[in-house]
Amino acid sequence: MPIKVVSRGKRVLLWIMMLVLVLAIHQTQAHGQQTPSPSPSPSPSPSSTKSPSPSASPSPSPSPMFFGDVTIDRNFTPDPLLVRGVSGGSIPGKELAGKSETPTGPCIGYFEEQPNHILELTTKFNYLKLLVDSPEDTTLIITGPGGTWCNDDFEGKNPGIIGEWLPGTYSIWIGSYKKDRYFPYTLQITEQY
Repeated sequence: MPIKVVSRGKRVLLWIMMLVLVLAIHQTQAHGQQTPSPSPSPSPSPSSTKSPSPSASPSPSPSPMFFGDVTIDRNFTPDPLLVRGVSGGSIPGKELAGKSETPTGPCIGYFEEQPNHILELTTKFNYLKLLVDSPEDTTLIITGPGGTWCNDDFEGKNPGIIGEWLPGTYSIWIGSYKKDRYFPYTLQITEQY
């Protein structure tokens, strides 16, 4: 699984805590599969990634990647692909996007300078959906072939973008509605309607 850990101010501590939590969960799951015990036991990856695919060693319920960059082509599995991270920053969305609104929504919220994820599409997608799920109000900016897209409140307080996607490299920023507020999120990438 590709893991992208980049020092980004206040987010570093939260990232490390989330990574430790994931590793603890994986160890608990592995322990639970090796020996039955009363102890509690509680990634998706594209068909092609920048590191070996977890499909080489399948697990019954794959865990989402943290801070992952992904490369996918049509009919990737598993679908949906889940990637987790931490939203937020201090740069206004309209400054980062270079505009205050796009056809997909307003460029609002606050972001870090570096994208949270890089998505590489090896082929054209006639339909692809990216949806952010977070317990807090988050926003989204995507840049790539064909332009820049922003969104806020696609489903409730969660941003998302759907439609036709050209092959190429997309930078994805997940922001928080309020400046310097950082929240965990899951980014869902799917071909499902």
